[in-house]
Amino acid sequence: MTDTTDDNAAALRQAMTSDMVKAGMITSERVEAAFLTVARHRFAPEATPEKAYEVESAVPTKRDQHGIAVSSVSAPRIQAMMLEQAELKPGQDVAEVGSGGCNASLMAELVGDDGVVTTVDIDADVTARARKLLDENGYARVKVHTVDAEGGIPNTGALDRLIVTAGAWDIPPAWTDQLSDGGRLVVPLRMRGLSRSVAFDLDGDRLVSRSAQMCGFVTMQGAGEHQERLLLLRGREIALRFDEGWPEDPEALNGVFDTERAEIWSGVTVAMSEPFTGLQMWLATALDGFCLMSVDGDLDTGLVAPQNKSACLSLLDGASLAYMTIRRNGDRAEFGAHGYGPDAKAVAQALVEEIRLWDRDHRRSEPVIYAYPATTPEAELPAGRVITKRHRRIVISWPREDQANQSTTANKEK
Repeated sequence: MTDTTDDNAAALRQAMTSDMVKAGMITSERVEAAFLTVARHRFAPEATPEKAYEVESAVPTKRDQHGIAVSSVSAPRIQAMMLEQAELKPGQDVAEVGSGGCNASLMAELVGDDGVVTTVDIDADVTARARKLLDENGYARVKVHTVDAEGGIPNTGALDRLIVTAGAWDIPPAWTDQLSDGGRLVVPLRMRGLSRSVAFDLDGDRLVSRSAQMCGFVTMQGAGEHQERLLLLRGREIALRFDEGWPEDPEALNGVFDTERAEIWSGVTVAMSEPFTGLQMWLATALDGFCLMSVDGDLDTGLVAPQNKSACLSLLDGASLAYMTIRRNGDRAEFGAHGYGPDAKAVAQALVEEIRLWDRDHRRSEPVIYAYPATTPEAELPAGRVITKRHRRIVISWPREDQANQSTTANKEK
């Protein structure tokens, strides 16, 4: 490990925080002050201080028998994003699901000495590590418990904020039952395979999103664990990934990539550095046969050219499928679709039409995400894509762009 003094670590911390402020990742003075205060490298002894203070770098702290990270200190950018979403205030009672120590210490700085911070994890090794590091670095007041958070946070009152730092497929009732009136839940929620850090406000028996940001986390363990299903094609070279649902006749796709490819381009472009997370969520919302396609890097023959080889937006329709692709033209990229199967052209056209619809009506708008109890009748849900999970019915609702603009104007007038 690099022999870096605390003075050098302080310089690294200052530079990291400054970079996040300049990039708009940190937007409030209080979150900025917390990052300047917490000695992140002391909560990530598995890495060099230089690595610990890299804005985009998570630090794995425990791996399973396959070498896959099952616990980590989240990247500073992700921590800052979620803390800004949570808007922690002095004196609040707050809790964290997923213990690393570092994020809990940032939360402790934000709620102050009059606030209460509780962090929980299902893994006793993880909580023992967090307890040790918190005690060693001046945060003994943070409460640490080993528990499956599916059943709630022990030994705490009504929570003003609950931040979940593990990828969740569902929202158990205990999390909302423990929120105070006006409480907020910030959770990396997986919806049709896409993960978004959603800041939900409690509104009666439902949750309503205030913001949703792209993110990635190690998956939830215990009672809340949920595994996606894979449909393997061409041996194991290509996999279709399903978070919910499954093809009616998966055998119909055998040999689909041996058919002639159809190629259709949308005319919709983005700058090479421009994010298009809204398009991803729109396609997940609009397409009944939505799934993700991945290509095994060790087995890749180059047959397919998806926009993203680890999680490409795709459309399945019976024995045919299409995936999103791109072609570059200078500093811009155009979206298109490659289709395969007996209806290759039609399925590719259907995917392209939704890309065009997003560009026309939703490019500058964001969806509202609702979480209702799973028993809520369909007739009582708002319009949108309904995803029924074990505990919740998630609704992704998109306003038209003109409606979104009217709503923004009305809010400004208020």
